[in-house]
Amino acid sequence: MGKRLNSRVLAVGLAAIVSGPSLAADELSKDLSSTIALLGLPCGKVVSSQRMKDNDYIATCSDKNRYRVFVNPEGRVVATKQ
Repeated sequence: MGKRLNSRVLAVGLAAIVSGPSLAADELSKDLSSTIALLGLPCGKVVSSQRMKDNDYIATCSDKNRYRVFVNPEGRVVATKQ
C-alpha cells in the first residue's frame, strides 16, 4: 500500500510541475487579451505571446493582429501594432 501511495503522489506532483508553465502561459494570454481590449484595440483572444524583456511582450491575436505590449518610460501600458 505504501508504494502505491508514493507512486500516486509522485504522479500528481509530476503532473503539477509539467502543467505549471502552461497554466502560467494561459494566465498571461488572458492578461494580454484584457489589456489589449481595454486599450480599445481589436484582438479577440491572444493565442501566443513572446516575452521580449520585463514588461514587454509581442502578442499574436486570434484575428491575426500582432501587438507589442509594454510599459513606456512614463509608466503607462501601451500596445503598438506590429
